[in-house]
Amino acid sequence: MKVYIGYDDREQAAYDVAFASLKRHCADVDVTPLKSDRLAACGLLRRPTDTRGNIYDLPSNAPCSTQFAISRFLTPILCQSGWALFMDCDVVVLDDVNVLLELADPSKAVMVVKHENGHRAGTKMDGQAQVLYARKNWSSVVLWNCDHPANRRLSLQDVNERPGRDLHAFYWLHDSEIGELTDRWNWLVGVHEKPNNPAIAHFTLGTPDMVPDSPYAEIWWDAHGASQ
Repeated sequence: MKVYIGYDDREQAAYDVAFASLKRHCADVDVTPLKSDRLAACGLLRRPTDTRGNIYDLPSNAPCSTQFAISRFLTPILCQSGWALFMDCDVVVLDDVNVLLELADPSKAVMVVKHENGHRAGTKMDGQAQVLYARKNWSSVVLWNCDHPANRRLSLQDVNERPGRDLHAFYWLHDSEIGELTDRWNWLVGVHEKPNNPAIAHFTLGTPDMVPDSPYAEIWWDAHGASQ
């Protein structure tokens, strides 16, 4: 299976942990980092942004907490066919993600953990704004059905021009086209209770190297040690 991991050059350690923990549990996956500069050079990512301070996305009229906030929606364009997995970089993989292929429902355009919003307004990570929007965090781990015709409604123009809040809410899909994964596939550490046998631990409030008092920090640090 192809796996795309969000990449932000401010979070190199997080990416290294995500990559290493993924490879530890499933060596046969094909991994691509979503680097915004490379995608821009290829003409795939051309959203106007203001980067004089924190990243500010002009089409959204809102800040972006990461460089890959939008590029994740290029996954079906990059992959073209079959199933592909996107993950934020602030995760630790704890199980073989190929299991998701056994759970994949071909009638669905995407499959996600449908989180209830447990966030509060404020900051996260390295002082980034905690922006609240519909279906928050659903798009942080996405199993994409790149063959599904509904995903053809998401054009390259849409990825580059639609507000981010629309993209993260999967505006191009009907509710019936969004499949559901159990919470073990995107456990929001510090936001929701730990599920039984988590497969992906998502440190959405910030990885422990940025947030030293993060709960369950030992999971991330153990994976960090193994990545060295």
